[in-house]
Amino acid sequence: MYYDYLLSAPACPDDGARVFAGEMREVRSAFSNQTQGETARSCAKQPSTVPGKRSDLTTAMSPEWTTLAAIILFVLTLVLVIWQPRGLNIGWTALGGAVLALLLGVVSLPDVWEVTGIVWNATLSLLGIILISLILDEIGFFEWAALHMARLAGGNGRLMFVLIILLGAAVSAFFSNDGGVLIMTPIVLAMMRSLKFEDRWILPFVMASGFIADATSLPLVISNLVNILSADFFGIGFSEYALHMFVPNLVALAAGMLVLYAFYRKHIPSVYDASVVKSPRDAIRDVKLFRFSWVILGVLCLGFLAGEWLSIPVSFIIGAAALVFLAVTMRNRAVRTRQVVKAAPWHIVIFSIGMYVVVYGLQNVGLTRLLGGLVEGIAEHGLYAATVGMGFIAAALSSVMNNLPTVMINALAIDSVSTTDAVREALVYANAIGSDLGPKMTPIGSLATLLWLHALNRKDIKITWGYYMKAGIILTVPTLFMTLTGLYAWLLLTG
Repeated sequence: MYYDYLLSAPACPDDGARVFAGEMREVRSAFSNQTQGETARSCAKQPSTVPGKRSDLTTAMSPEWTTLAAIILFVLTLVLVIWQPRGLNIGWTALGGAVLALLLGVVSLPDVWEVTGIVWNATLSLLGIILISLILDEIGFFEWAALHMARLAGGNGRLMFVLIILLGAAVSAFFSNDGGVLIMTPIVLAMMRSLKFEDRWILPFVMASGFIADATSLPLVISNLVNILSADFFGIGFSEYALHMFVPNLVALAAGMLVLYAFYRKHIPSVYDASVVKSPRDAIRDVKLFRFSWVILGVLCLGFLAGEWLSIPVSFIIGAAALVFLAVTMRNRAVRTRQVVKAAPWHIVIFSIGMYVVVYGLQNVGLTRLLGGLVEGIAEHGLYAATVGMGFIAAALSSVMNNLPTVMINALAIDSVSTTDAVREALVYANAIGSDLGPKMTPIGSLATLLWLHALNRKDIKITWGYYMKAGIILTVPTLFMTLTGLYAWLLLTG
């Protein structure tokens, strides 16, 4: 209804029908200067009758109070999302923030519709990927792969460290960073304990699993929710995104492996008893399902390529694969299908829409334009400065206020910047890289890290926030710098 209205007539400034710059260019371009002038004059003469207009409370509030309300609401919502008092679900927190934003007039109903149109594909894609990952975990797919790494290392502890990092990077690329960190870490931990590793030897493998999951979540749109949001916002296709980010991801992998080994080299065992590693076949709970899982993964890869050509949303392809996988496993006792469905993060749907609505409030009061001015200032110093500067801005913001709000705010800021196509392209991809890697500097940088720390604590692996931040900053800063430099070099070669 509101979308139809926006297409039928230009909105008055105080009607509340704000048009998202990145998504509605075609609407704006359809309006001639003459039509805009007539609309402005009619808006000045006539009271607003647009559905979803702001309430009397809103019109009574001054711009200063609206700005203050938007800031306080954002900070309060973010604190509650990170803190989660008494187990408060992040979905309900974000929804509450969105409702308050509506009531206070920080956003309007058309804004909510616009936001939903932006995040639905990213959110449903993540849900589908997590469902597929959980089914594969039930089948024993990831444990099978980890045991192969342990056997391949042949008793060489340092080689196994490298192989576990490579496996983590592969899982993160195809099953998202959340799948990589939350599924692989328990498997790696269980394997280390079965090898009778001391706690000081276990820590490097656990930290490497957590760090590399985010550091190498760059190559594909599906590798990170941040990537999906950014690609959807700027209209980047699956192949185009992979083409630009594949090489920077290899740089991130090499750099991450280097800094991890340098940081933990004294705590990695040189040898271990490979004879106690169980056969990878023993990890497989159902051979037929295991073989069928390879078919699902193959169809997914083909679907991603064909989907871009046929303009099919990524979420449709992933969702179809997940539904087929669920239908097949429901007939098999090896997979606890009901538990898999229950374990899926359904709340992420409400969280994504609600949090983005709150962030959109910052856009409405003009705060993202201030950030846009900073980005534009950096962009004026050339391609390399724009690439590295945007990446570190995204990383710094992600580390203190979570990476999902960060990539949203930065996308709005980049969209407002006037610069060359080459620099804009660098800003877009640098924002994704900074938002992917930056969260590793603090425990609150991403929801996956908070869940990861909680899961480790339940398994008697205690990592203090102080230690995590020390390790996180030392590991992240050089990795991020080298990755952004790799992006710059790759853009020069392909530009």
